[in-house]
Amino acid sequence: MSTELSKTFDPADIETRWYAHWEENGLFRPERADAEPFTIVNPPPNVTGSLHIGHALDNTLQDIVIRYERLRGKDALWVVGTDHAGIATQMVVERQMEAKQDKRTNYSREDFVKKVWEWKEESGGTITRQLRRLGCSMDWSREQFTMDEHFSSAVLKTFVDLYNDGLIYRDKRLVNWDPKLKTAISDLEVETQDLKGSFWHFKYPLEDGVTLADGRDFIEVATTRPETMLADMAVAVHPTDERYASVVGKHVILPITGRRVPIVADEHADPELGSGAVKITPGHDFNDFDVGKRAGFKAAEMLNMLDGEANVCQTADGLVPDEFIGLHRFKRDGVNGARELVVQRLKEAGFLIPHVTKNKEGEPVEHDAEPRTIATPFGDRGGVVIEPWLTDQWYVDAATLAKAPIEAVKDGTIEIVPKSWEKTFFNWMDNIQPWCVSRQLWWGHRIPAWYDQDGKAYVAMTEEDAQAQAGDGIALTRDEDVLDTWFSSALWPFATLGWPDETGLFNKHYPNNLLISGFDILFFWDARMMMQGMHLTGKAPWPKLYLHGLVRAADGAKMSKSKGNVVDPLGLIDQYGADALRFFMAAMESQGRDIKMDERRVEGYRNFATKLWNATRFCQSNGIGASDSIAAPKANSAVNKWIIGEVVETQETLDKALADLRFDAAANTIYHFVWDRFCDWYIELIKGNFDEETKAVAGWALDQILVMLHPFMPFITEELWFNQGDRANYPLITAKWPDPQAEVDAGSKAEIDWLIALTSAVRTAKNELGINPGAKLEAFCPSPSALGRKVVEENAAAIERLARLTPVHFGEAPSGAAMQVAAGDDAFIVPLEGVIDIDAEKARLSKGLEASAKEAKSLEGRLGNANFVERAKPEAVEKARADLAHHKAEIERLEAALVRLG
Repeated sequence: MSTELSKTFDPADIETRWYAHWEENGLFRPERADAEPFTIVNPPPNVTGSLHIGHALDNTLQDIVIRYERLRGKDALWVVGTDHAGIATQMVVERQMEAKQDKRTNYSREDFVKKVWEWKEESGGTITRQLRRLGCSMDWSREQFTMDEHFSSAVLKTFVDLYNDGLIYRDKRLVNWDPKLKTAISDLEVETQDLKGSFWHFKYPLEDGVTLADGRDFIEVATTRPETMLADMAVAVHPTDERYASVVGKHVILPITGRRVPIVADEHADPELGSGAVKITPGHDFNDFDVGKRAGFKAAEMLNMLDGEANVCQTADGLVPDEFIGLHRFKRDGVNGARELVVQRLKEAGFLIPHVTKNKEGEPVEHDAEPRTIATPFGDRGGVVIEPWLTDQWYVDAATLAKAPIEAVKDGTIEIVPKSWEKTFFNWMDNIQPWCVSRQLWWGHRIPAWYDQDGKAYVAMTEEDAQAQAGDGIALTRDEDVLDTWFSSALWPFATLGWPDETGLFNKHYPNNLLISGFDILFFWDARMMMQGMHLTGKAPWPKLYLHGLVRAADGAKMSKSKGNVVDPLGLIDQYGADALRFFMAAMESQGRDIKMDERRVEGYRNFATKLWNATRFCQSNGIGASDSIAAPKANSAVNKWIIGEVVETQETLDKALADLRFDAAANTIYHFVWDRFCDWYIELIKGNFDEETKAVAGWALDQILVMLHPFMPFITEELWFNQGDRANYPLITAKWPDPQAEVDAGSKAEIDWLIALTSAVRTAKNELGINPGAKLEAFCPSPSALGRKVVEENAAAIERLARLTPVHFGEAPSGAAMQVAAGDDAFIVPLEGVIDIDAEKARLSKGLEASAKEAKSLEGRLGNANFVERAKPEAVEKARADLAHHKAEIERLEAALVRLG
């Protein structure tokens, strides 16, 4: 028996209750030992994280896929877990300590790590609770953490194996150094900000007796970072630049330090920019590092002028004057830094070339520097300017590991969807740089390397193994660094399944079937999973990689806290329900495009859920309950045959869309079937005719809706499924995907589509002409088709009730004003004498037509003006285009209405 639904749909009332039921009863991964596996892994969010709108999109798409495959009978496993997030987590704990006037360095490493574990147990589950609110049907019984014992063991084994394979090595190179956190960070953790800065020009004097072709005894260089000149090691000019051909191989004598540095020819120097000569600081600039290597400098020879906190230290050659030692690189707390002092000393010594402008009177005015907007790298967590810094770090030979994934994408072993991302993938992978995997933190997977007193490294799983390599009596010290979290998360598709042990779970569920990921971590996570997976297991981690876009603000801007345009998904769930937010995400997810946030559409999908709720209540009130059949019931009436055919077509379209990962097409398919075909038409067509056949078909069709809609809107569909009837131990989450075992009845489809077309045409015409929607009108069909005659004769009552046409005559209409409507090949004439004031209606329509035509012409002129389109705010241009489209549609509608009046 069905349970009567409440009059109003309240998402909050059902969401918590159903999620708890699913999880407590193990329904996210029911026992299906012999079923075909289907596996996806969740991009592990930071254990410190909270659900943001990007998470909502990413996890909604994954949940749609996993619920769909579960309904199809697969052993569907969605691996869930969190990342230990080295930097983020250590920062959180250190901030808490600071609030208590405490700090990390008051503790041993071991005691601090214990404090982090305590924080994780107490406060690290926020985002997993929020994923539950979204409805994510993950296998929580197997929740993973990248610092779990088995996972940590896999991480260390990977490091050791890669080292033994010659794919991990220690090297001195430039890294992104965060002076606040005092650690190297990845490119992903660097945010570029445009800041107002300065561009200084200096004279670097040539060594005695050397001059340029124009007689100058100096080379002009320019820089936005004058402090780095303390560690300059060369000046570069382009090999084809004739201005400097005579001095290549000669030297300049640096001001302040007196260092003698060579002039080198290198294509990095652009003859068209400034003087064409650039200062080279290999130890503090990524481009300069490459120039220095080409010039013959070894990394160990490159000069470093800053310590880990970005204070000036003495260079290896001892040439930095004492007054600079200990200064911060920038001005800080009102105290000048190395930058300001370098500029001051160069100006005093006559080596600063002023920037000259003119005042209002046209007189020259000298300035120390030229103002510039400078793209400046900041650490996303430390919040300070990143310093390219020369340090000893551990590196992975990414170029070698990238070869297998490149071939896998080329030969189709891995398909990237949308395909347009392949070009970006190949460009990055073909030019991949060594991957720095060491971080100067305490929290994380400690690097399994030990050093003897000469600095020789012994890499092993345990200290005992390292000691065995070194030999008895050799004192060893363990590496202080930990591994980059991207290194450990690269093992996620297989280490979560028990690798390196060949477990039954691993053998069944690896490779995974699919990865869904934001495009922004294509290289930091996705590509690295390909590299590690193919090298360590010999298999690609998945055959298909789906990359979705970003969720942007309504105006298309990127969301950021600084702009104040961040949308909280939990707030949307509170207001509209998780189902509405999920459906919005699916409906808006069009391959390769970003999503513009539109709260009105989220509200619209809540209304869609309410529509289904009310339709189900209507069915209940007319004795329509749960179906007891997977196959479609037998049907004789055209309307019941028609709705069965609609279910068949909807399922076929939905299956194809989901197979192609067209989430927007899938969502829109089920949306239009539910709203248009079932709620608006089928229910209207069967009103007043609830015989046993109709009850059976209607109950079956509603069941198919609940199953097909469930991946998108799990909460409301489970509630309706439960309340429609007694289905002992057969919850919707583990129901069977539709299998109608029926075909589309072409005759019935033609009949009902014809009836719908006639009703729609009459309603549209009435609306255009201002006729009361409930008014019953007489109609004439001079030359009816066989289909038209059959539908009219067999559905007169429905035509009167829906189209409000009665009687309908087959024959010529009387002369006089009339409106014409069509259904299929049939034309109907509906006399209007006495129904409306024809002349007044023509005047009203003509006036509206004239106004819309005038407005459309004005808008076309504005949009045809290049100045407006290029200079106006984007939202103003967009509004103008929308207004033009509206008025064009109005013109078309009004012209059609006038034609109807004759």
